[in-house]
Amino acid sequence: MTREVPAGTAVPPLHAWKPRALYIHIPFCTNKCFYCDFNSYVAEGQPIDAYLDALEREMERTVAAIPPERIETVFVGGGTPTVLNPAQMARFLASVRRHFPLAPDAEYTMEANPGTTDPAKLDAMREGGVNRISFGAQTFDNGLLKTIGRIHEADDVVRSVANAKAAGFANLSIDLMFGLPNQKLHHLQDSVSRALELDLPHYSLYSLKVEENTLFHRLYERGELPLPEEEEEIAMYEHLIERLTGAGYGHYEISNFARPGRESRHNTVYWRNEPYYGLGAGAHGYALGRRHMNIKGVLPYIGAAQERLPRLETLEVSPEEAKEDFMMVGLRLLSGVRGADFRNQFGPGERLGERFEAPLARLTEQNLLERTPDGEGYRLTRQGVMLGNEVFGAFLS
Repeated sequence: MTREVPAGTAVPPLHAWKPRALYIHIPFCTNKCFYCDFNSYVAEGQPIDAYLDALEREMERTVAAIPPERIETVFVGGGTPTVLNPAQMARFLASVRRHFPLAPDAEYTMEANPGTTDPAKLDAMREGGVNRISFGAQTFDNGLLKTIGRIHEADDVVRSVANAKAAGFANLSIDLMFGLPNQKLHHLQDSVSRALELDLPHYSLYSLKVEENTLFHRLYERGELPLPEEEEEIAMYEHLIERLTGAGYGHYEISNFARPGRESRHNTVYWRNEPYYGLGAGAHGYALGRRHMNIKGVLPYIGAAQERLPRLETLEVSPEEAKEDFMMVGLRLLSGVRGADFRNQFGPGERLGERFEAPLARLTEQNLLERTPDGEGYRLTRQGVMLGNEVFGAFLS
């Protein structure tokens, strides 16, 4: 959703842009997966209706503080937003429409766990404006699903996708993970084959990261987490690239593959370092030169939202920091970063190649970056894709 400015038009600085993207966090889920460090809580016994009340109060205060012009993408994440029952779902989605002006062609994504989207819930989602669903499949191996703490089985993924298609959803995605405990290359090969049989427009493929405050981290610290060797994990990633691109999917971001025109418009806002609203417990937002993080706990969030915007912290982002962010997240896209986008965000006199001359020269010499076809941008080489974190870190001052 790169903001295009006609030639000759005065360009307001990035810090003056109003967000056209909206993220909303529903922190409830059916259970806590062993690898998950997201701000999520088991739904049983939680004050879900009171949370939705608080969320609407945050919406009211947010649009009063930064009145929206037009919202082009919405992403509802979690947690598992589809733990809401149909009535709660309808109520929540109606509140979004009341407060935010959605573009007619807005991309409206909701995360879902397989097995949590019955026909009544899917109907409520469709009626409320959702037009894209991202299912957390993770693997099609039932043994590995148990190992990572998932409560669905592989067949639930197939049924959930079929139900979503029957309900009229055409824009669907699933997540797969690799580098899981005891996972072998043949496990991944089978999961990719089963995923491709679903013939979806989008796939996200992530390597396991062992995060603090998770069961997996505690096991890792005790030497009880049997992770694949680095060479096998690299082979898994290479296999994913080969299979997905061979099936006609564009490898448009390090972890994402899509049919033409089905790339995630919302996530591209993040990768282009453009502003977005962030609402809900623990949500992050970026607008008018400030990044914020909301209070995480459900009850503290509800209490704070009664009185004010429920912020945990708000940080000013300097233009120099924003430029570094532009490079670090923008280079995740296989199309790379464009000089025109850099000028569009930071001013007509700004030159990407001049601002980052030293790291760009070094990374190009190391064959981790190359020039884009227009000659004024940069993108990862194949070797750079495999060593992405090394590339991104080079732009931190």
